Amino acid sequence: MNEISIAVTAVLSVLTLALARRFAAIPLLLGATFVTRGAEMELGPAHMTIIRVLIAVGVVRVLLRGEHLANGTNSIDRALVLWAIVLMASSIAHTPDAWLYRAGIVWDVLGSYLLLRVYLRDWKDVTRIFKVLCIALVPVAVLMILEKWTGHNFFAALGGDSQVVVRDGIVRARGPFAHPILAGTVGATSVAMALSLWPSHRVHALFGLLAASGILLACTSSGPAVSALFVVFGLMLWKSRKKIRALVWIIALGIAALDVVMQDPVYFLMARVDVTGSSTGWYRARLIQAAIEHLDEWWLVGTDYTRHWMPTGIPANELHADITNHFLQMGVWGGLPLMLVFMLALALAFRELGRALRRNKGAAFEHRFLMWTVGAILFGYVVTFLSISVFDQSIVFFCLALAAIGAFDRGRKFSQAAHAKSGRQRIHGGAVADTAQAASQLGRGRSVETEVRRSTPMRMTKLSE
Repeated sequence: MNEISIAVTAVLSVLTLALARRFAAIPLLLGATFVTRGAEMELGPAHMTIIRVLIAVGVVRVLLRGEHLANGTNSIDRALVLWAIVLMASSIAHTPDAWLYRAGIVWDVLGSYLLLRVYLRDWKDVTRIFKVLCIALVPVAVLMILEKWTGHNFFAALGGDSQVVVRDGIVRARGPFAHPILAGTVGATSVAMALSLWPSHRVHALFGLLAASGILLACTSSGPAVSALFVVFGLMLWKSRKKIRALVWIIALGIAALDVVMQDPVYFLMARVDVTGSSTGWYRARLIQAAIEHLDEWWLVGTDYTRHWMPTGIPANELHADITNHFLQMGVWGGLPLMLVFMLALALAFRELGRALRRNKGAAFEHRFLMWTVGAILFGYVVTFLSISVFDQSIVFFCLALAAIGAFDRGRKFSQAAHAKSGRQRIHGGAVADTAQAASQLGRGRSVETEVRRSTPMRMTKLSE
């Protein structure tokens, strides 16, 4: 860390401790938005990025204030804890220091997820965070466009890597993130955030759409562009939500039919997608094929050597090919058990969202569409995971979508409480009006007690009908 990143970390840490619970998620998400992964402190063998520092400060806050998970534990919580256990347990079959690297992954993912589960307690908290991110991503988009234009990464001033990504002579901006695709994925998900705000917060929605457009343009990557299309497609399914199960089966059968008639496996459709003219869809499809061919090497507990899977490797690690698939990365780390537990967590997330929607049939459109938006964001991440392994601070945005589902558990109670409060106000207002009317009858020889007794049951009967 340099002086600037240390100062930013200090300010965000103080805010984490000082802010009210409903604002406590903002420092963590601002840290993930603006500060690069390269800004880190070394504490012995541990590399403490700003996200890890803020998670540690958040844990201290929770312990000091006695805060807890919103609405108790749910199936997603349990699945992610199981994922962390499998990830750490499988390190026994890997290099001696594998446990340390995996502990950092668990701290990032499980730590940020659980803190967001504490901070986000209802739909208002989720909406507030979406509004903040729509504004916060605007300067990120501006600086990424300047990066693409000038060939200089302005976020390097915070202590990150100043190297600019260039492919086929085209600058692909990455801003504060570790890779252009990861930056673009944040932009793709912010499309859904902005559109969810459109009915009631149009200024924030416009800023969010402008930020998303700028980030997607600057990153110059096909993966995020495709993810954004799938996110929008997911949002468009809102009107067909009652038929979503049938639609899923139709899509699954269509994929199976294509796999039968195509000469190559169906996942080689990825090789045909090229939005920017410099995509590597073939590599991603071939990687899936190679992983299947070498299944015997990694299916049980993962593997420490994948370089022979692909013709090219990566400069950072001569033992591995570039695993540009988050699901396969789970397999490399912990075999099929870890991969399947991760998929289970995603499946449970969609199930919990479906249950929340059914519980809130009578809620306002704004609340229900917000839930659907989170589902569209998760859908976009599932698509993204086929083209990139998330390895930087952008994982916090994925955890945000998962944690928001826990806040919606309160939806049914909130709706009932709102209706009950409204009903009490109507009853109280009606009783006051009846009392005033009865008082006006005193001059005609009727008592207040008689008038209230005769009028109040009538109004109560009307309210119950």
